[in-house]
Amino acid sequence: MPLSSPNEMSSREMNQELTFNKLNQTPLWTALITPLSESGEIDFVSLENIAVAQEQAKNGLVLLGSTGEGLALTPQEQLDIVEFICKLSLDVPLIVAVGGYNLTEQINWITRCNHLSISAYLLGTPIYSKPGAVGQTQWFSALLDTAKHPCMLYNVPSRSGVDIPISTLQAVQDHKNCWALKEASGDLQQFLAYRQHCPNISLFSGEDAMMPYLAIAGAIGLVSVCSNSWPKETKLYVELSLQGKSQTLFPLWNNALDSLFQVTSPIPVKVLMNEKKSINTPHLRAPLTHIELVDNNSLLMYDRLISQWFVEYKSTVSIEEIN
Repeated sequence: MPLSSPNEMSSREMNQELTFNKLNQTPLWTALITPLSESGEIDFVSLENIAVAQEQAKNGLVLLGSTGEGLALTPQEQLDIVEFICKLSLDVPLIVAVGGYNLTEQINWITRCNHLSISAYLLGTPIYSKPGAVGQTQWFSALLDTAKHPCMLYNVPSRSGVDIPISTLQAVQDHKNCWALKEASGDLQQFLAYRQHCPNISLFSGEDAMMPYLAIAGAIGLVSVCSNSWPKETKLYVELSLQGKSQTLFPLWNNALDSLFQVTSPIPVKVLMNEKKSINTPHLRAPLTHIELVDNNSLLMYDRLISQWFVEYKSTVSIEEIN
């Protein structure tokens, strides 16, 4: 095969940059929950309703992540969810999660999704096996090579057991499909190290509570759990963080997020969404269960306070604009 000409290479690089820039224009991505029926089946009616609510808030969607209980679903259920959301033809970008520890299965999953009308992939660190820098570089390289869409890597040591080594991210950051990193270590120093040593990759916060701090440190957006329940409110929270107006967010948002993560996510957010009639049941797939949350009073209180904050802030801005 003949080598590409400089002009052809330049054209491909320009197209890549345009694609990445378009994705970067979505500052809030909702890690969408998977609604379940009383019998444990996927509740597609609720799924459509909550996906449309995210579209109305102009939030991007992330399917089948840990918030979506992706690994508790069968491969057929995973595909059914992605195909269902694609058929809705929502006017927001869509990311599909890739996670597990069997590389062949993950390559097959990406291959199945490559032909679907999605925008990007979320590539998680292999779970349980705790690979080092060489193993992770091989893992991500193989997935990036297979993908036909841009990819956001996912650093989440609380679930995978290990961070993505800086050397791994450096090795893959210039891959044509490597677009972004979702940083969910909860460690500001880790985030700053990625930013310093891997400047060619866009950085998103994977921790709702860290967004005001990481925005100052260079994050361009948030992949969020709380936006499931508060789509428009979280959008404003992110916008204010990016505008450097985070002083208006404390202590309300910090306390509200503490309440929303008081037990393993996505238990509280599903309980709250059920209370608000956004979904028909709070049920999760075992081993997670909604009865883990024994008291939802603080959750309901902060839901009211967040709604009140949103209305009051929007009203204040509108009055200022009129004056």
